[in-house]
Amino acid sequence: MDIHEFNYELPQSFIAQYPMGRGKTRLFVVHRDTGKFEHRKFPDILEYIQPEDCVVINETRVLPARLFGKRRTGGKVEILLLRKLKGNKWEVLAGPGRKAPPGEIITFNENLKCKILGKDPDFGTRIAEFSGKGNIDELIEEIGNIPLPPYIKREPEKIDKDRYQTIYGVKKGAVAAPTAGLHFTEKILENIEEKGAKIARVLLHTGLGTFRPVKVSQVESHRMEPEYMEISKDAAKTINKTKKKGGRVIAVGTTVVRTLESAVDKNEKVIPKKGDTNIYIYPPYRFKVVDILLTNFHLPKSTLLILTAAFASREIILKAYREAIKQKYRFYSYGDAMLIL
Repeated sequence: MDIHEFNYELPQSFIAQYPMGRGKTRLFVVHRDTGKFEHRKFPDILEYIQPEDCVVINETRVLPARLFGKRRTGGKVEILLLRKLKGNKWEVLAGPGRKAPPGEIITFNENLKCKILGKDPDFGTRIAEFSGKGNIDELIEEIGNIPLPPYIKREPEKIDKDRYQTIYGVKKGAVAAPTAGLHFTEKILENIEEKGAKIARVLLHTGLGTFRPVKVSQVESHRMEPEYMEISKDAAKTINKTKKKGGRVIAVGTTVVRTLESAVDKNEKVIPKKGDTNIYIYPPYRFKVVDILLTNFHLPKSTLLILTAAFASREIILKAYREAIKQKYRFYSYGDAMLIL
């Protein structure tokens, strides 16, 4: 498949620059079996959840992953933390350009610096080892900035510290929010459980693999970078019990889809798992676990749009996006939601 088959035109004014209140966004509902669309409010999601269902959420939390420092020559460098490795080593992006070659020392303040150890020739990422006066993680937390996506054309503000996190994100490690979860309030989660549905928690630390653009012409040739994931015994048990009883698994976001579809045995049961996944889902893909997908609207020619097209078909998704633009939905991280049944 050619990557241009997953393209669409979006006016810049449709890209949400600020969040709405949690639970205040719109909900575009797609029925895969009939091709029918519905235009609802996000709290209406409760009408589509049945007592026997299981809603699966990603409890990752976004790191203050943007750090600004200086080279030994005094030149400015931005470091984006991607993935923690052993000790105080991180996989990072450094830029702009070639301003952080191997051996470079970058100073952030009097208490924190890092040394660039090497560069990945395939992905362009670097390994950086941090050192400083005090706990390194705490020092990073103090000076780091929320890594808003580049299509949000402003600097991070106070509101982003709260709203670029889900209310249930507790395990730090992501460099981008699992944005389908940004819509939930405590009340909506309580109402889901009051209906009798289960909520299972998994983990995928959103990293470069999720937001790296597809640069190859053939969709099948793209490679995903590894991202860390976890599925506990309890979560696997809850999900498998749901499937056995005829309930549906509702994935809150593409990160949950990739996590669940990365941990399936030969009997198509979810297994407990910890480690990296680089699963790349594109059409045609047979989903083994996920029955319903809640997601946001995604960038053209992105792996997220491609995954969504694998779930609902490219034709339905692109038709839905055209309709969403016609109906003036808000797009991307701080935008509205789509529920695919």
